[in-house]
Amino acid sequence: MRALQLWGPGDLRLVEQPAPEPKPGELLLRVDAVGLCGSDRHWFEEGAIGDAVLERPLVLGHEIAATVESGRRRGERVVVDPADPCGRCAQCAAALGHLCPAVRFAGHGATDGGLRTLLAWSERLLHPVPDHVEPDEATLLEPLGVALHALELASLERGGRAAVVGCGPLGLLLVELLVHAGVRVCAVEPLPHRLAAAVERGAEEQRFEVDAAFEVAGTDEAVAAALELTRPGGRVVLVGIPDGDRTTLTASIARRKGLTLLLSRRMTENDFRRAIDQVADGAIALDGLVTGRHRLDDADAAFAALAARRGLKTVIEVAA
Repeated sequence: MRALQLWGPGDLRLVEQPAPEPKPGELLLRVDAVGLCGSDRHWFEEGAIGDAVLERPLVLGHEIAATVESGRRRGERVVVDPADPCGRCAQCAAALGHLCPAVRFAGHGATDGGLRTLLAWSERLLHPVPDHVEPDEATLLEPLGVALHALELASLERGGRAAVVGCGPLGLLLVELLVHAGVRVCAVEPLPHRLAAAVERGAEEQRFEVDAAFEVAGTDEAVAAALELTRPGGRVVLVGIPDGDRTTLTASIARRKGLTLLLSRRMTENDFRRAIDQVADGAIALDGLVTGRHRLDDADAAFAALAARRGLKTVIEVAA
């Protein structure tokens, strides 16, 4: 099978590997498409993300749409939950698997991800894709679950006000969820094409005081904007991942307003199921977010678009 490995910052290599052998409880998948996200950009540009550093060639990609290759579910289209918690620690026992310190996560650390022809993954982490959702759009179900988790942390009510600071694909999914929930949304985004996409989805360019702000850019400037827009007693949810694993903020404004700062970590398994249900029911639409499609052997161009923040969502169609 073919696999795209990251050997170092900016160093992608398409290699041949043996097909994986599924372990007990796993199924063999033929990967259809993989969405690229901000964490893939960190790996590509820095050879690291947070305190995780590239120690061996790594196959990136955790927003995975695939087709079951063998077994009783052969031919079924699925979306992959990339987080496989240990199931034994205190966090897992408390239904906080997304905080499991021993979690295996596709495309992170020592666990290869989806940018390869074939993938073996735990069957319990494979969820059916709604019939009307194409493979490239199915890759958005994972970030939609991440957006739902961040939304839950903010504890907003219908009629409330929110700001989304950073309107890349994840920020745009948050805009859609907030608008659907009856929340008035202010969008803050320096790139005109992404700001226009947020407005198209129901956000406003005008800045106003909000009950909660979502920082989805991973920059100190975005954090500052979120603090500035949030009312006294409000909440700021940090979703973005900063370069160099460090975020700084002006403490006085956060203290003076008595703000609650919340850090959003991936999503729960229930968030993922709810995301899929909302798309299946037609409550949330995924069309229009994928603006760049590339083949596996054109991955350099895909990652160049990701690094330059061209368009909205970039997808690699592995099966093409």
